[in-house]
Amino acid sequence: MLELLDKYDGLIFDMDGTLIDTMPAHLKAWRLTAEHFEFPFSEQWLHSLGGMPSYKIASEINNKHKMTLDPFSVSKYKMAAFSSLEQHGDPIKPTNDVLNHFYGQKKLAVGTGSQRESATRLLKNAGLIDKLDAIVTATDVENHKPNPDTFLKAAEQIGLPPKKCIVFEDTELGKRAAHSGGMDCIMVEGDQLVFYPCR
Repeated sequence: MLELLDKYDGLIFDMDGTLIDTMPAHLKAWRLTAEHFEFPFSEQWLHSLGGMPSYKIASEINNKHKMTLDPFSVSKYKMAAFSSLEQHGDPIKPTNDVLNHFYGQKKLAVGTGSQRESATRLLKNAGLIDKLDAIVTATDVENHKPNPDTFLKAAEQIGLPPKKCIVFEDTELGKRAAHSGGMDCIMVEGDQLVFYPCR
């Protein structure tokens, strides 16, 4: 895998579920939010929306369940529930090994669907923030994954064309975002990293 990465000058990592195993904590926060706002909780469906900001997921909940919840109230509650949890997740070994191997050799960025405040806190706690050349969050773009804007902005901030960057992701939304931005993608699948070239 490391040899495959030689041809890229920049590595762009998703955060939740890719660098840090935060998905269990996010799903726990969504379960609490579902109980509070009385909408059906579907772990599998919510997991499939990983990479999408909370307020957009709330809009999807409205669409799916014919509800009229205020997306920003739902998002605020969910983010507070997430922040209140003591354990937010451990580093994911395969991607952290890659990041640490290329630290100081290639440009390193994060492109995440989390809000900036949450992303900054999680990256600090994981000891990653000082290793990154750029961080692009849901706060920084209007069009979120599966649109490519998050990754295109990360490439721009590290001063590289998209074709010289590769994206690390764990969701189908994220892979679609990478490919629509003209970037190859490596997916975290269990404890394996699997290469998906941009066609």
